[in-house]
Amino acid sequence: MRYLLFILTLLLSFTAQADDWGKTGHRATGAIAEQYLNRKARKAIANLLDGESLALVSTFADDIKSDKQYRAYGPQHYVNIPFDKTYDTHPKSDKGDIIQGIDHAIATLKSETATKEEKAFQLRMLVHFIGDLHQPLHTGLAEDKGGNDFQVRWFKDGTNLHRVWDSQMIDSHGMSYSELAMNMPQLSKKERKAMASGTHRDWLEDSRDVVKDIYANTAIGDKLGYRYMYDYFDVLKGQLQKGGVRLAALLNEVLG
Repeated sequence: MRYLLFILTLLLSFTAQADDWGKTGHRATGAIAEQYLNRKARKAIANLLDGESLALVSTFADDIKSDKQYRAYGPQHYVNIPFDKTYDTHPKSDKGDIIQGIDHAIATLKSETATKEEKAFQLRMLVHFIGDLHQPLHTGLAEDKGGNDFQVRWFKDGTNLHRVWDSQMIDSHGMSYSELAMNMPQLSKKERKAMASGTHRDWLEDSRDVVKDIYANTAIGDKLGYRYMYDYFDVLKGQLQKGGVRLAALLNEVLG
């Protein structure tokens, strides 16, 4: 019985890892965003989160997945769109998607009638969803469940493409979330403004451009490792940085 419980625990752990950026990636995005908050947004966030950091709350939407009352939020972590369609031209899921989740979070934060508790909950969700939006496989294809059924090898271990981008490249790099956040490319004010331009619908299409490139250069069964890190780790870092810069811009607009 103990052995069976151990196996079940491992399986649940792998399933959790396959959902989105791992904790390190999400926390890096939150820490990057904190660097670019304006004074008013920073004060509003501190009030709503009772002093907790964006890095700390960035994993909240994953932490609540085991609670049945929050299962309806599961589909809001991603969106699946065929490569020959756009978000506007593809039928929407009646269970929701990441764009709808972000829309709802923004509306709640702007609401004059929502309670502090409701706003704090949606702020935590928004921080996570913007992170997810920049994990390219969260904007991937339904037929392989966003890369979860796209089997590859990571060095010697069997895995899937989604997990490689979630956590395995980041873990192989060997940096903490704070080290990642502090070692991003330096951006001028003009570059940062350009990166933050547009809306989350534009940012979705930007991530879809990345995932299309990933699929064009990765085949089922590939053995990925040092060369893949060389080719794509800067892209991954770029996605984390975009997520942080854009999250800050959005929070400055909504709360500042």
